[in-house]
Amino acid sequence: MKVYDELVARGLIAQVTNEEEIREMIDNGKATFYIGFDPTADSLHVGHFMALCLMKRLQMAGNKPIALIGGGTAMIGDPSGRSDMRSMMTKEVIDHNCACFKKQMERFIEFGEGKAQMVNNADWLLNLNYIDFIRDVGACFSVNNMLRAECFKQRMEKGLSFLEFNYMPMQSYDFYYLFQHYGCNMQFGGNDQWSNMLGGTELIRRKLGKDAHAMTITLLLNSEGKKMGKTAKGAVWLDPNKTSPFDFYQYWRNVDDADVLKCIRMLTFLPLEQIDEMDSWKDAQLNVAKEILAYELTKLVHGEEEAEKAKAAAKALFVGGGDDANMPTTEITADKLVDGKIGILNLMVACKLAASNGEARRLVQQGGVFVNDEKVPDQTFAVTEEMLKEGIKIRKGKKVFHKAVLA
Repeated sequence: MKVYDELVARGLIAQVTNEEEIREMIDNGKATFYIGFDPTADSLHVGHFMALCLMKRLQMAGNKPIALIGGGTAMIGDPSGRSDMRSMMTKEVIDHNCACFKKQMERFIEFGEGKAQMVNNADWLLNLNYIDFIRDVGACFSVNNMLRAECFKQRMEKGLSFLEFNYMPMQSYDFYYLFQHYGCNMQFGGNDQWSNMLGGTELIRRKLGKDAHAMTITLLLNSEGKKMGKTAKGAVWLDPNKTSPFDFYQYWRNVDDADVLKCIRMLTFLPLEQIDEMDSWKDAQLNVAKEILAYELTKLVHGEEEAEKAKAAAKALFVGGGDDANMPTTEITADKLVDGKIGILNLMVACKLAASNGEARRLVQQGGVFVNDEKVPDQTFAVTEEMLKEGIKIRKGKKVFHKAVLA
């Protein structure tokens, strides 16, 4: 199966322009393509996973990826999928986030001369003269067409700032700039980016003529990928300091039955023939499929050694007969103890099992917190210094495990 057909078979392609030309370019390694990442945090999350895997697949087929970090557009904020305006970030925070992104991306794609490139649109957007920009680029955009775009329509009732209204021309300009300076002839993005992407294709044609070849593909990134790890409370990050390899493994191990094969097809590099054989799996076999998914993705992000540790730790917890050496662990220092004890609410916050004492209290009241497999009776429960010396296992709900020990 050729590359483009495999992308379709894996459920990665939602909409395209110029399909036959796109197919020919991808199959023959002629695409220099970009995918944009807005540096709104200091780590990528699993919602970016599909884009990263796509870049890896296409690079393996001889195509050249450009990872565009939106250091400039992040200073405006993408209104797509938002009911409110994004928080404004300083340039220093954005630059730090960009550096973190590159380190994580290097696990997926190979950077270097003639290979993948990482660029930051701050390098050209921040130097633009606004009057020149609106005369040169703004004249190519119809306000009527922009207001019909889904990313703007959903914000009109609650209010769309003029600042955010500039996002589409800015993103479109990215493709125009990359086309001219980097030979970028294709762009990928999620369903929520379709209008912005078409704007870039149209800008190239209007500025450089109808014969300019600029291709657009949009993935099922919004409906399938971004819901996997929205950058909100409870997000699953690729940074092991934010989401441990064990918790990352557990996240994928606990996907819904209806989603597991879809995730295996879209996100792993297992052969399609092997995945097709799983289509008929049911009941207990789906748990095996979830273990395969969790292992493959943890290996991809954190390496084989961490994937093996996470797998062993999960088996020890759910099958029995093993130890908890690889379980996420927090060391509790003596200064956190009062009269030789630490309350369960403070302990859960210290272990990052709850964002606040209020959230921890609600979990306890709902009967969802266990210490050494015993349900915590109420919010006054405390763990003693002696217990911490031996190490205790905390369970939140049915599937989140953590160990606390005295430092």
